[in-house]
Amino acid sequence: MLGLMQDWPLLCQRIIDHAAACHPNREVVTRSIEGPIHRTNYGEIRKRALKVAQRLDRDGIVLGDRVATLAWNTWRHMELWYGIMGIGAICHTVNPRLFPEQIAWIINHAKGRILCADATFVPLLEKLSGHLEFIERFVILTDRENMPNTSLRGAIAYEDWIDGVDGDFAWKSFDENTAAGLCYTSGTTGNPKGVLYSHRSNVLQSLMTAQADVMGLSCNDTVLPIVPLFHANSWAYVFQAPMVGSKIVFPGAKLDGPSVYELLRDENVTSTAGVPTVWLMLQQHMESENLRLPSLRNLTIGGAAPPPTMIEGFQRMGIAARQGWGMTEMGPVGSIGYLKPPFEGLTGAEKLAQLSSQGFAPFLVEMKITDDFGAKLPRDGKAFGRLKVRGPSVAKGYFGLNDQVLDEEGYFDTGDVATIDEHAYMRITDRSKDVIKSGGEWISSIEIENVAAAHPSVQEVAVIAVPHPKWGERPLLVVQTKPGAEASKSTILAYLEGKIAKWWMPDDVVMDTIPHTATGKVRKSELRERYRNHQLPSVSASSRPLSDGETSKSGRANLHS
Repeated sequence: MLGLMQDWPLLCQRIIDHAAACHPNREVVTRSIEGPIHRTNYGEIRKRALKVAQRLDRDGIVLGDRVATLAWNTWRHMELWYGIMGIGAICHTVNPRLFPEQIAWIINHAKGRILCADATFVPLLEKLSGHLEFIERFVILTDRENMPNTSLRGAIAYEDWIDGVDGDFAWKSFDENTAAGLCYTSGTTGNPKGVLYSHRSNVLQSLMTAQADVMGLSCNDTVLPIVPLFHANSWAYVFQAPMVGSKIVFPGAKLDGPSVYELLRDENVTSTAGVPTVWLMLQQHMESENLRLPSLRNLTIGGAAPPPTMIEGFQRMGIAARQGWGMTEMGPVGSIGYLKPPFEGLTGAEKLAQLSSQGFAPFLVEMKITDDFGAKLPRDGKAFGRLKVRGPSVAKGYFGLNDQVLDEEGYFDTGDVATIDEHAYMRITDRSKDVIKSGGEWISSIEIENVAAAHPSVQEVAVIAVPHPKWGERPLLVVQTKPGAEASKSTILAYLEGKIAKWWMPDDVVMDTIPHTATGKVRKSELRERYRNHQLPSVSASSRPLSDGETSKSGRANLHS
């Protein structure tokens, strides 16, 4: 017997309909690409999104067609999201920070017919246009006054494009499992892979992330999504903010510390989220100028694990910083680092240690850890293995590929190595491809990095594995110092002494610039290539002192002793 409830498909356009009906005058503020601050509201966003939908429909875009965007976080980009999805087309967000060859490959792989881009990217697109096989026209996200002269085929200013229709249009109707968005992974190795979100997955992800213990937004909040709209669904902010009626502030293209601080201060932002590289610039600016942000109550760090010193630094400023974890393939949020009741009273180092975990999964995300053979491991906070996830916002495959990506229970292997404790807190110890196996045991590069990052002269660090004739692999610590600061191998190693297990101590330290992926993660693949022939200091294996818990017979140590 089925329930007697209405069959009401979960479609993304219902979110902006709700915002326009219940929060029509709630502001949407943007630092525009042209420079000035632009102000609109949810009621106007919906009206203009309907014009986008009508224009696309008139241009022959139909259910399932891909429409690409190459744009920063702005009100126009938000209008495009809802306009594209509202006719059953697929909003294909392209990451402009990728290499030009990757951008061209991604656009061609998706076979989009229209590309909407900020004027910032016109020179790039002019160089690539001859390689873009399926793009019929380019829509430049500006007005006629600021429209650049360009050779791009069919180029038109966005404002002229949507002014060609009157907005008297209704959203299309279709199944909630219809594809809504296409986002490609950053592709650190090989070609990027496309993650194809559905309307249902987007709506459920937004309901999940709006929970109090996740992003916890309400109609009284003002949110600044530093995380780009082209990065993993913007962590659902462009959906959850209008869903609950939060004022939303877009930073445009300016993500330097002073510019971000100015928006946070002037718009009285209460909640924000982004990757560690942006927060590092903000933190350095605030510390150097002795600044504060009294309105800001939540700062979420994601995309890469922040060092505990970053969380601690924001705490000293009175800002509740926490980290979130997820993946493009998860829609993207998978866990959030809130403190549960058993830990609410923690202070100092104990509180920081708890906040340094990746947190616990909200409703609609299930997690497990397994060994290399797929056997489940206990949730005791000690056993660590492959982290696997499942849920209605988790990918079951990749766009255009027939790869089998789920195990027999429907779990997706995240590629992370992690522990889960009895309170369901998950702690990532490494990426499976980054883990260091020395003497038969795993060394966590992340834990070494967290300790080394606290050195006062260090701006950023990375630990990679280097081959060793006796131990198989040993850790190499790569250090990028702060501008004007000095550090040496001996001072860094002395700082690590006593803070990590002796046998975890890096065998060498080098000073270098840390490379990053297009989404702000440390590009360890590049470091491994850079140092693949690195010669560790010539210390004979036989003279290496035994470390705590290590035996001369096996050369193994217990990581949890």
